[in-house]
Amino acid sequence: MSAQSVNIPDDRAFASFKAECLCEEGWSLTYNKGPTTVWTHGLEEGKSVHKIKCRMVCKDVSAETMYDVLHDTEYRKKWDKNVIETFDIGRLTVNADVGYYSWKCPKPVLNRDVITLRSWLPIGRDYIIMNYSVKHAKYPPKKDLVRAVSIQTGYLIQSQGPSSCILTYMAHIDPRGSLPKWVVNRSTHYFAPGAMSKINKACLKYSEWKQRHNPNFKPWLYPEQTTLPSIPLSELSIQRAESLENIDESSLAETQERDDSD
Repeated sequence: MSAQSVNIPDDRAFASFKAECLCEEGWSLTYNKGPTTVWTHGLEEGKSVHKIKCRMVCKDVSAETMYDVLHDTEYRKKWDKNVIETFDIGRLTVNADVGYYSWKCPKPVLNRDVITLRSWLPIGRDYIIMNYSVKHAKYPPKKDLVRAVSIQTGYLIQSQGPSSCILTYMAHIDPRGSLPKWVVNRSTHYFAPGAMSKINKACLKYSEWKQRHNPNFKPWLYPEQTTLPSIPLSELSIQRAESLENIDESSLAETQERDDSD
């Protein structure tokens, strides 16, 4: 995609994302336990840009269910304990929209938010969901949150049969600010594996939940169902990291806090 303007990813962009999800060359293995593996790429102390890749084998979740769970904004509000606020802003095409997401960071690090252009594509029985940061005039940075930048983030879901799949999450982000080393370490050894586990648990409970919450409403599968307003690309621009305030949190000391394991 162009570095100068907002574009909706094409087939080549999806193919490139999938190839990077599957490639291990240049990545450093940092965690490998049970069904979950985590790699990092070029993480350097003092550098603000982070690149992490997580892969989880889900033996009891179909690719179709995983795809639904990662799309369903209303369900995310239930299972994602780190979410502060998330909503869709508008649609661009049948497989692309713009949305807002804010999340809790480990104290005393400031919480973050992001506005992204998200696109998705089924490829046979596999699926890709990916996003990158954009600017929208109606949703400027907030005073109490740090606006992060997604350079390219997303999921690759590979079907392994009727009731199993492999989920790969890859994030290339600039959280804006020099994060403490302990945050980077915890993200690779604790936060990322924990987040993958929570996604898996959310998938196991999704069918029952969905039956009680508008069970036939899946606009990511049936675009004619969408209630989002259509927005033109001209309302969006690339979110550049250098245009945002740089917050130096590198000296913040780690605090003890118990994460919700449910």
